Amino acid sequence: MDLDKVIRKINSKNVETVGLQFPEGLKTQAVKIADAIESETDSTVIISGDPCFGACDVSDWKMKGAVDLIIHYGHTPLPLKYEIPTVFIEAFSNIDLKKDLEKCLDELKKYSRIGLVTTTQHLHLLNETKDFLEDNGKEVILGSSPSTRKGQVLGCNFSSIKDLDVEIILFIGSGNFHPLGIKLFSNVPVLALDPYNSEIREMDEYADRILRIRFARITKARSAKKWGILVSTKEGQYRMTLAKEIKKILEDAKMQAYIILVDNVSPDVLLPYLELDAFVVSACPRIAIDDSQMYKKPLLTPQELEIVLNKREWENYQLDEILFHERYR
Repeated sequence: MDLDKVIRKINSKNVETVGLQFPEGLKTQAVKIADAIESETDSTVIISGDPCFGACDVSDWKMKGAVDLIIHYGHTPLPLKYEIPTVFIEAFSNIDLKKDLEKCLDELKKYSRIGLVTTTQHLHLLNETKDFLEDNGKEVILGSSPSTRKGQVLGCNFSSIKDLDVEIILFIGSGNFHPLGIKLFSNVPVLALDPYNSEIREMDEYADRILRIRFARITKARSAKKWGILVSTKEGQYRMTLAKEIKKILEDAKMQAYIILVDNVSPDVLLPYLELDAFVVSACPRIAIDDSQMYKKPLLTPQELEIVLNKREWENYQLDEILFHERYR
């Protein structure tokens, strides 16, 4: 958890109060790290107990006036202006990939030009993975973008894999959302390697299943006349300009539209607004995809609304993403 770096930084700044923030998987480390900081510095620690979904969700606004420095674990920084000085500790995984990469070679044998991407916790594994694949005769391409590190994708940004001239993309990481986004943005085969359970899976079947679910939500939303447009107060998810554009588009189509400002989008938050027929999410793009079955009314992305309004062809379906270097404000 890079405690030496954290303690050196705090002591060099003579910080009086430190804020600690963790994603869910690292919250169990909070008390131990707070104890170490308070033992080895003159600082008081305040732990953020709220959910944390990424570098888009730094608790700088909530902790403003309460802390002098935030230590944010588990994510790489985004090109955002944070209200409090923030140190990002990336907390890399220590998983050994060698055996899994050997299994991957069978799946990759008919491909020669491979794109390679991952998430924050495995970025340190990219060079050894690239070397291994190249030693086995593959040409390996690492994409990049203004918002991410080389070879990195986020749950809300897939810029690094756009227009990659490759035959297949190998994703290293857990879960299905990132490789799903890679598949839909790249339109090439995607192989996902989960280093935590050594599972290797192609994404075609999963992508088809998700697209069928999304088509059903879009079809149901075609009868909607009253819409809610959800905007998040999280700095990295706040797209009020986009929400206002959506409101105007809906009203021009003779529909009613209401902007609803929230912190975390959840089924409970929307319970008072069930008189509305459907919702458009301008916040985290994952909400409408990952959690759609939890909601009583259709939740659509802005691109899916375009399909509802016949402004986009279904064949041109695309996941929503937040382009941090082209901020919607």
